[in-house]
Amino acid sequence: MIFANHAHVFPKEIKESGTADKLLRLMDECEIDKCVAFAPFQSRLDEENFGKNANEWLAQEIKNESRLVGFGTIDMEADDVRSEVQLIADLGFKGIKLHPPYQEFRVDGEKAFEVYDEAQKLGLFLSFHTGMHWHRLKESTLLMYDEVAWNFKNLRFSMEHVGGFSFFREALAVMVNNMREGIQPRVYAGWTSIAEPDESGVYDAWTLTDDDLRTIIYQTGITRSIFGLDFPYNDVTATKKSIERIRRLNISDEAKDAILGKNLAEALNIDF
Repeated sequence: MIFANHAHVFPKEIKESGTADKLLRLMDECEIDKCVAFAPFQSRLDEENFGKNANEWLAQEIKNESRLVGFGTIDMEADDVRSEVQLIADLGFKGIKLHPPYQEFRVDGEKAFEVYDEAQKLGLFLSFHTGMHWHRLKESTLLMYDEVAWNFKNLRFSMEHVGGFSFFREALAVMVNNMREGIQPRVYAGWTSIAEPDESGVYDAWTLTDDDLRTIIYQTGITRSIFGLDFPYNDVTATKKSIERIRRLNISDEAKDAILGKNLAEALNIDF
């Protein structure tokens, strides 16, 4: 069984390839049983004059679909971000998607820390985009996530893309630095858009080698890695390729099952 993280869901008027129905079709084709669906960012809806609250829209869109688990998003321009977090919890969502480069906020900024504090109080899981994304790198360098983990000891979060090609080792350092014997997992590697070198051996911005992936397991164990889709930016072909890559990786079957669903289910306290 597969329970995947990281699917961006949009109204069809804004991104027809990213609707909930299209996500469910991809899940069927890729034999994915359950998936986390992210609300669109409020700024994207506002740009298109959509006229609805992004989190309330997603809650309505997926309310009758048991295979989709909702994550909200935060309007980082809002005066009261704590109320944004509270609304996400009130809607029954399990977590929050945060994209510091796209949303243009500092990972260790005052307003961001308010979000983390409220999310920790409410038991919400955070999924961060990590790695480059055409914004000032100094505002979301990977070592800043160590500050998040250090200041919020009970907050659980994933570093999606594991920093990508450029920042993989820093992401791994954050994970290892926040592991202690007897402490439950709280900093996760998001195995999302894990590209392989092309046929000529050239790496793109999101390439992680098989050795990199095995190193995550060797250094952090089998309970701290979560598979993600990055729907709709990865299609059926790319998704199947990623799943097959994990299944053929030279790690235990127990580790593969954990990455492909068990870890996410336990992090979100969902029966699976």
